[in-house]
Amino acid sequence: MDLKLTDRVAVITGPAKGMGAVVTKAFAAEGCKLVLIGRDVAAIEPVAAEVRASGRPAIVVPCDLTVPAQCDIAAKAALEAFGRIDILVNIAGGSGPIGKTGAQTTPDEFDEIVTLNMNGCFHTMHAVLPAMAEQRYGKIVNVGGTFGLRGRAGRMAYSASKWGLRGITKSFALEVGQHNINVNYVAPGMVDGPRFRDKVCADMAKKLGITLEEAMQRHAADYALRRVTTDSDVANACLFLASDVSRQLTGVDMPVDGGWAML
Repeated sequence: MDLKLTDRVAVITGPAKGMGAVVTKAFAAEGCKLVLIGRDVAAIEPVAAEVRASGRPAIVVPCDLTVPAQCDIAAKAALEAFGRIDILVNIAGGSGPIGKTGAQTTPDEFDEIVTLNMNGCFHTMHAVLPAMAEQRYGKIVNVGGTFGLRGRAGRMAYSASKWGLRGITKSFALEVGQHNINVNYVAPGMVDGPRFRDKVCADMAKKLGITLEEAMQRHAADYALRRVTTDSDVANACLFLASDVSRQLTGVDMPVDGGWAML
């Protein structure tokens, strides 16, 4: 199926590594023009260079997502470079304190993760929506997590931030639908990669006295499909929601978790 994304202008946050880099390259492969934004420009540049080497245009704009003025500047840079903004994919975010109960979480820890995971997405949406409304076209995809669909002991701050992002997503979807703008939420489950293997599985293996492979299998057993999500699974969901194939979907929560959060 042709998603008809060729020459669409996509602003992507958090494109430097892991899931963000895979999503970025997936949008480039579909023919998008890319605006890659984040604080660590040096980390983003290699991804941008790879995109350019594939024949697709990409610019890198320094931006602290927690600073509204910098998000406005990034949106202006996108418009100056490409004349329009068709897609916003918010991937950048943090994990917050891990393994701490709500009572153990400090106010500073709570504020930090909520500010990044909620305010950051709000600021970028606020920055690009005027251009989308004027052209009467836009696709916004906020990447959250399944702990924003189900509570999680030991992850209160992160879970709260992702529940909040769902509320932002749904309210904006109601408000901007009249301008032909879709706003949706992708919720990855546990995603395979260095952090999953070296941190999550390693911690389980140590606690239970099992091998790393056994720990991975235990995690996979939690899901209906008995497999852990990959970065490419998340990228495909983002592409779908950023395309006109999903033209009639807005305000939805799309778990990409192999069957856990909704079952």
